[in-house]
Amino acid sequence: MCLTFLGTGSGTPTRTRNTAATIYARPDRSEFWLFDCGEATQHQMLRHGINMNKVSRVFITHMHGDHTFGLPGFISSRAFRTPGDPLTIYGPPGIAEFVSVTLNTSASHIRYPLEVVELDHAGEVPLGRDDTVTVRYTTLDHGVQSYAYRITEADQPGELQVDKLIDHGVQPGPCYGQLKRGEDITLDNGTVLRSADFVGPPQSGPDIVLFGDTRFVPGHADFAAGADLMVHEATYGPEYPDKAQKYFHSTTTQAAELARQAGVKKLVLTHFSARYDTDEKLAELLAGAQAIFPHTVLAADGATIGL
Repeated sequence: MCLTFLGTGSGTPTRTRNTAATIYARPDRSEFWLFDCGEATQHQMLRHGINMNKVSRVFITHMHGDHTFGLPGFISSRAFRTPGDPLTIYGPPGIAEFVSVTLNTSASHIRYPLEVVELDHAGEVPLGRDDTVTVRYTTLDHGVQSYAYRITEADQPGELQVDKLIDHGVQPGPCYGQLKRGEDITLDNGTVLRSADFVGPPQSGPDIVLFGDTRFVPGHADFAAGADLMVHEATYGPEYPDKAQKYFHSTTTQAAELARQAGVKKLVLTHFSARYDTDEKLAELLAGAQAIFPHTVLAADGATIGL
């Protein structure tokens, strides 16, 4: 599993940070999920090697332009590529009208199955027949309806103990895959090898929380509790708690405090104000957050973080 940050700024793009967009690569890497789609997100995809047709789902946290203005262009450009793989878009009330109006008034022709799903206040995102993952969402405290999404992948099979198999005279081949899948095999000499004897215990699937724009709310820690990775907005530094409150955003230290309360394993800060445009300023932000929650890193455009 990995996240690639395509846009880590806030409000408007800068020379070093695009507006909000994050790619989640599913563990088997057969598809991508996109979280928010700020202006020029499709350019960032081209720059960082993301195949548009492999983006199967888009999750919009809220309707502000720095999180949505790239969506019509992405949807339209994707129609010029083959094959026409389906796309599902999830978001708050208003997302369906936004997509419909922008595509219709621009006379865009979409040549693939497109579905737009409007979500309620909290619950589980309807993913259809995909039973390998769940996505839950909850409402945040922002000027418009804004969501946090929590992705929980199913447990993965344990590690195949290759050295032990070789000790038994079993060389690499199709039987390795069978054992990995939990199937027992019979060797040519009649010996039966049980999968359970050669595969380690299941590995917990990744558990990630991505926050949209929000004020600091201690109760949000319950939604993020125990996550492997939490991505949280950090529009302001600790010197601007009043601005953060007034404009429905969070400071870096507030996000760090939420991560501490939630007991997550790692915090990634993003959505930085353009005022933090130097390495020195960013280093100060990081140091302040790490003083509260040591396992904190700052997102940057093009950065990939894995689990």
